[in-house]
Amino acid sequence: MNRTVLEGLQEATRLTQAGQLHEATAMIQRALGGMPGQADRKERNEPVTNSARGTTYEGSCHVVDEEVIDYTQAERSSDSTLQRPFAAGWQGAEFQPSWQETLRRLRGAEGWSQPMAGGTQLSDHGPGEFIAGTFSNHAGTRDYKLYIPSGDHDRSLPLVVMLHGCTQNPDDFAVGTGMNQLAEQQPCYVLYPAQPTTANSSKCWNWFKSTDQQRERGEPAIIAGMTRQVLDEYRLDEQRVYVAGLSAGGAMAVTLAMTYPDLYAAAGVHSGLPHAAAHDLPSALAAMQGGTGPLAGHRKGGAYGSPATPAGIPAIVFHGDRDTTVNPCNGDRVAAQCAPSAITGEGTEEKLAERVARGRVPDGHAYTCTTRHDASGQPILEQWQIHGAGHAWAGGDARGSYTDPKGPNASKEMLRFFLAHPKTAR
Repeated sequence: MNRTVLEGLQEATRLTQAGQLHEATAMIQRALGGMPGQADRKERNEPVTNSARGTTYEGSCHVVDEEVIDYTQAERSSDSTLQRPFAAGWQGAEFQPSWQETLRRLRGAEGWSQPMAGGTQLSDHGPGEFIAGTFSNHAGTRDYKLYIPSGDHDRSLPLVVMLHGCTQNPDDFAVGTGMNQLAEQQPCYVLYPAQPTTANSSKCWNWFKSTDQQRERGEPAIIAGMTRQVLDEYRLDEQRVYVAGLSAGGAMAVTLAMTYPDLYAAAGVHSGLPHAAAHDLPSALAAMQGGTGPLAGHRKGGAYGSPATPAGIPAIVFHGDRDTTVNPCNGDRVAAQCAPSAITGEGTEEKLAERVARGRVPDGHAYTCTTRHDASGQPILEQWQIHGAGHAWAGGDARGSYTDPKGPNASKEMLRFFLAHPKTAR
């Protein structure tokens, strides 16, 4: 994003705060008018590039022959047009319809599926209990849904916290990801915090606000407190607590992993952004479009998190390489942020070993999965690049919104990764 565009967005933010909404709308339209998105470039037969790529983690590679994994494919809806524009977190009057149209033009249409017609049915959520609850602490109040797998369990079960994307809710996200059904196959509890419109008009988690990027403050404090309450109430396994999310929820999942590494054993990030990638509206837009501005000192401790974590945060990252909502370079930045620090005695960064596997889902997307290892040789990071995919949950159920049934199955792979990374194994 060039200086002229950035200054225009900053002025639009000032005008909005001053209540001059028409002037703010005109300003953002002028600012973004000269910055076409990739979809616009394609229409004009101009080359499409991922400019300003984020930091990548170099290492030695061992390439594995292409392997095709047989994922179970959900029947895809015949109508896979764009449902609604993605909102990065603008509240109330700040996110006007004309701004939405500008962002839609910037982004172009994605192949997202429509939400289920007529609402969700109880049977869609699995044979276990899907109960509603509310949590409150000093930082605020949020509702949630909790899936309790069926059957009698004589041991403490894991907990997976799932953070929905913008405009979604726990019911929609549960159906779209199919995580409840997987929780029956490999018993675990699944917690779905809900973001209300009172906190964000588009129900986005406020990943881009500095007040919601810090330990024991804002939304991280609410979600972490909710997690602890469920752990205590149901006597779940504190060594196997995980957090995952889509888009704005994916960005918040990274923030939780960074600020609460003592609580969450691993993170799953789908189409998300790094922790502290933005601090206001202009920087949020810049980050989503592929900007590579400096990130907050997440490894320095203090206000933004716990003490440094040189061993890295176990993470599994998914991103479509045709995502025009959140630039794919953000997947690289998330992976680099979560990867372990490997510093030699001379103070230089050591290149970590990688393993690269390539494959294709039958009748679906091709993918590249890169696995990185910590200093002991244990796999600590998986990065899945899904070729031809846009901004949607890979392998999801077409009855939910923002899903791409062409796979690979992100929910299945995330749960596999999570269960292989209990906190005690660090």
